[in-house]
Amino acid sequence: MWLLARFRHLGRRETQTIESGGVRAKQAWGDGSSSRAPAADTPFGGWLHRHALVIDIVVAVALFLYDSMYLAGQYAGFGSLSMPAFIVMEVVSAAICTLYVVRRRWPLTAAVLVFVFSCGYIVTDLGPAPVPLVALDLMAYFLAAQRGWRFGLLAAAVASVWIVVAAEPILQREYLRVGEVGVLVLATFFAATIGMATRARRRHVEGLRELNEQLARERDARAQVAAAEERARIAREIHDVVSHSLGTMVVMADGATRTVESNAEQAGAAMARVRDTGREAMAEMRRMLDVLRSDDPAMRAPQPGLGRLDRLIGEARASGLRVDLQVTGTPVALPSGIDLAAYRIVQESLTNARKHGGPLLSLVTVTVRYLDESVELRIVDDGREPVMSGAEPGNPGHGLVGMRERATAYGGTLETGLRASGGFEVRAVLPIGGTV
Repeated sequence: MWLLARFRHLGRRETQTIESGGVRAKQAWGDGSSSRAPAADTPFGGWLHRHALVIDIVVAVALFLYDSMYLAGQYAGFGSLSMPAFIVMEVVSAAICTLYVVRRRWPLTAAVLVFVFSCGYIVTDLGPAPVPLVALDLMAYFLAAQRGWRFGLLAAAVASVWIVVAAEPILQREYLRVGEVGVLVLATFFAATIGMATRARRRHVEGLRELNEQLARERDARAQVAAAEERARIAREIHDVVSHSLGTMVVMADGATRTVESNAEQAGAAMARVRDTGREAMAEMRRMLDVLRSDDPAMRAPQPGLGRLDRLIGEARASGLRVDLQVTGTPVALPSGIDLAAYRIVQESLTNARKHGGPLLSLVTVTVRYLDESVELRIVDDGREPVMSGAEPGNPGHGLVGMRERATAYGGTLETGLRASGGFEVRAVLPIGGTV
């Protein structure tokens, strides 16, 4: 009873929680708990794991048959056992073998009962017989492998005490020598050591498996983040292209509708510009789709930049919007990403001025200022009523958000707001050496 209480005490102390890469796995060591080893990571180990019960039965039957021959020799050959004692020891041997088979379900109870039944061999002076000797060694290995070094060492120590006590009568009759008993004790501790090494290897393999799963989750998370960023970039590009082109087409189509009866020639010219703008928008959309379909770097160029600013402003003027362009400083070749971001900011600002400027809109001024380490963009219109300085529009919309994302992506800044004197202002500063 003391031994069973000791095992239970250690079982309560062995409860631990393992945390690896955010994965929590709780292993509760207690009497009656299942003791399921992790699945083996080799083909042979997997075969052993799948056929563990069959292997245990084969081992138990082999031990029982061998022990039966040993007991029969003690009964018939040496006469040290009577017939009733022989029958009782056969039952004890069968019980030990059965406990070995069911040890996976009730490990601590089976270990204690194996030791108790093994004491029957001490009472009958049979010495270290095959079944109790091998069963105690195997239980020391099993407990060390499944329950940890405390259980393994305790089981090995208990088995060693049994070996010494059981071998005492055999030593007195000089059937065994002290050195041979010492070898049996060392074999017991060696079995427990192998069990501890097996447990350490299983935990190491399990840790590697959990680390691999964690790395796979992190890889998938990074891929999802990259995909989300790419979708946002594509959405900005499509928004800029479609919003600007469609806005221009709507304005020119409205103008053509109003003048189709009074000035058919002017209306026709306006519709021709609508046609040309639509074709250009379709061509740019096809180019963007080709970039998405192809990994060829050549498909990614050329991108629109400040070099095409005159053409962009010309399209705005053709729609009836008065736009003034001012360039100060010495123009320099900008990195392709910054050049595209600057172009899209001006493009979106012109689109917003045309969409939200209202009837008061008469002039949009675009200022590009090249500095030593940055380029400054300032787009100002006069299309809104004067308000308090620093006021922001109620709904910034996707356009302003996209412009701010483009600016911050390259380490720049973007300031937008209604002007105190009337109109709306966009000011962006992009560092020339900025990178994503």
